Amino acid sequence: MGEEVLPQGGTKCYDDDGRLKRSGTVWTASAHIITAVIGSGVLSLAWATAQLGWVAGPLVMILFSFVTYFTSTLLAACYRSGDPVNGKRNYTYMDAVRSNLGGFKVKICGWVQYLNLFGVAIGYTIASSISMMAIKRSNCFHASGGKNPCHMNSNPYMIAFGIVEIIFSQIPDFDQLWWLSIVAAVMSFTYSTIGLGLGIGKVAETGTIRGSLTGISVGTVTQTQKIWRSFQALGDIAFAYSYSLILIEIQDTLKAPPAESKTMKKATLISVGVTTLFYMLCGCMGYAAFGDLSPGNLLTGFGFYNPFWLLDIANAAIVIHLVGAYQVYCQPLFAFIEKSATELFPDSEFITKDIKIPIPGFRPYNLNLFRLVWRTIFVIITTLISMLLPFFNDIVGLLGALGFWPLTVYFPVEMYISQKKIPKWSTRWVCLQILSIACLFITIAAAAGSIAGVVLDLKSFKPFATVY
Repeated sequence: MGEEVLPQGGTKCYDDDGRLKRSGTVWTASAHIITAVIGSGVLSLAWATAQLGWVAGPLVMILFSFVTYFTSTLLAACYRSGDPVNGKRNYTYMDAVRSNLGGFKVKICGWVQYLNLFGVAIGYTIASSISMMAIKRSNCFHASGGKNPCHMNSNPYMIAFGIVEIIFSQIPDFDQLWWLSIVAAVMSFTYSTIGLGLGIGKVAETGTIRGSLTGISVGTVTQTQKIWRSFQALGDIAFAYSYSLILIEIQDTLKAPPAESKTMKKATLISVGVTTLFYMLCGCMGYAAFGDLSPGNLLTGFGFYNPFWLLDIANAAIVIHLVGAYQVYCQPLFAFIEKSATELFPDSEFITKDIKIPIPGFRPYNLNLFRLVWRTIFVIITTLISMLLPFFNDIVGLLGALGFWPLTVYFPVEMYISQKKIPKWSTRWVCLQILSIACLFITIAAAAGSIAGVVLDLKSFKPFATVY
């Protein structure tokens, strides 16, 4: 007796492509997206708003949320080639580019995507060590009654984060990460809400809403600095929204029917809506509380000393969230390298053989030696680079800027044009190209701003000796 075949192709246990039945829903997809998007990016938004002011700051945030939502719906339509219900699935962003555009563009897409994921892993290692140190510092600061500046070295904290990631990196694939994503999404709400609450409290305490319509005043910074910092703020905000890097991979966990692209559009709307609301609140409240002096990281910039236990909870939530977000971003990279290795050396037992390890009360764990070794080396490399270049804030801005245009705008627009066969110079074609070129200019400006920041950082830099 064969398995019952369902109308979309596939059977009760397997999907139409022979893989195990996918179980993702709008809610798990939204959790994955929120985990990926509301990263530590939310904490630099008060700083970004301070560079742009009360008019441009919120406007830029709303603008980027529209661009992200729109291009994400274009990208979601490219998950299946041809027919949106029964067409061939593309499992990764590169597969989608390969089946819609092909050629040299696939290589460019791969390099940009995987370099960006690598950069995010380093950025998260640094961000988490800064939060762990903030807990230690706020306690030390509190114990000494504010007399001890409590300087400390960030290396032990980065190493601790690396060890935790080595353990979590052994989760075999994206589908089994859903529980980590939901914990991480809850954590991101926790620390964003605390940041927001402290901002509101500060405004209530001083009774004034700080800040100006045009942002940080020339005088506090020079005219050139103001321009560079405004550009960098654009990069920060763009980076705070980008998750197109892993959109197709998230979509590949969804069950059908309804068509995956429909579910994904709903999940994108929910998550971008929630994110924008949060960003507006955190960015604007932080700016209202601190004005021109808004710190680059709202919770660790020592904008608040008391209530110190609340700051500790928020920073602990950031660390837990970053542990999850690191995995959500690295799994596509892990999968890509492992698939490439299997194709290159199909006969190597080291790469292909799974060793089953029984776990009482659970399903046996499949241990793969290549996965164990390669993922461990990957985490060690990201940790070492983090210790070498701890002023990664600017470099993350740079990566965000460089990844924003190709991955969030250019490829989705080009693939959509190719898939829907939109004629050249038609109104839709022209509008899409204008959107793409406008975003390219923003990317170049933001990248220039971040490079200026990196050059400044390098002047006062000693490797491995970072003390905060």
